[in-house]
Amino acid sequence: MEIGMLWFDNDPKRDFVEKVQKAASYYQQKYQKEPNLCFVHPSMVAKSGCKTNSIVICPSFTIQQNHFWIGFANEDEISAYLTIEKAS
Repeated sequence: MEIGMLWFDNDPKRDFVEKVQKAASYYQQKYQKEPNLCFVHPSMVAKSGCKTNSIVICPSFTIQQNHFWIGFANEDEISAYLTIEKAS
C-alpha cells in the first residue's frame, strides 16, 4: 500500500458500507487520492476480495474489529494480497 490510514468506527447505527465510505471520504480529502484497498478484521466482512464501490476489501486478522486500514495500492499489490488471503 502506497499511503495507508487507520480509521476507527464503532458506531452501531452505521452499516459496514457506510463506515468504509466515511473512511474513504476522509482519506480522499486528506491525501487527495481515492483509496482502492481496505483491510478489515475477518468478522466484519462476508468474503475475501469483495468490493465496496471501487474499494477492494481484504480481511486480515492483524486488524482489530471496528478498524479500517484504508489506502491506495497498485493492481499488482491488490492481486498479491488477494492471492495470499486465498492461500491462508
